[in-house]
Amino acid sequence: MLRSLDDLKQYAIHATDGNLGKIIDFYFDDERWAIRYFVVDTESWLMSRKVLITPIAIGKPDWDNKTLPVKITQEQVKNSPNINTDKPVSRQHENDYLDYYGYPNYWNGSGLWGAGMYPEMMIPGPFHYDGSEITTPEQRTNQDGLSKTDDLHNQQKEVDIHLRSCKEVIGYHIHASDGEIGHVSGMLVDELTWAIRYLIVDTSNWWLGHQVLIAPLWINQVQYPQRQVTVNLTRQETRHSIDYNPSTPID
Repeated sequence: MLRSLDDLKQYAIHATDGNLGKIIDFYFDDERWAIRYFVVDTESWLMSRKVLITPIAIGKPDWDNKTLPVKITQEQVKNSPNINTDKPVSRQHENDYLDYYGYPNYWNGSGLWGAGMYPEMMIPGPFHYDGSEITTPEQRTNQDGLSKTDDLHNQQKEVDIHLRSCKEVIGYHIHASDGEIGHVSGMLVDELTWAIRYLIVDTSNWWLGHQVLIAPLWINQVQYPQRQVTVNLTRQETRHSIDYNPSTPID
């Protein structure tokens, strides 16, 4: 089923031993268009510190009560790496975060989440999701004998940051091949994979009273400084896209 990110905001995140806070934003990966982190306001129990929670940690959602349980404790969250969610999250920050919780990197592999499609497949036990034995960061080496940290340092010069705030992208103008068609008003995600399936586009400035769905597959480029998304569709093709009605489930 597809879920609106607007609806998911304010969902409660529950640790194994108590409440963690509420979702206030999401970070998505603009290469594979998937939600990589929830930004959670910890409210009074941790002085409203903003923390990142990965979908890897999510258990079975309680959609009726708007609750997402996570397989971590309050103490783990309290001692987790402090990441400023108001600034870009670097790959080094991600690496520190994933090392702290013992999760493998989601960006290594051909799937949406490592080698697979679902984040829960990456939850480590005695062995990682790919069958390799869990080791400490000091023991992790690649085939060239470099530590994970050293290897990351060498990659950092070549890797662009692809994590973006969903809140930031809301309001971006959408441009078809023959003119502007509207602006981003929301996103729909797959509740199993956390992939972004559609951008919700409000066409009021051009086609009054309509919202349509644009798939990431149709996006040519996102120009962040210009707050603009270009798509490989014409205006007329957009008219034949899927009309979006928030009160009607998408089959």
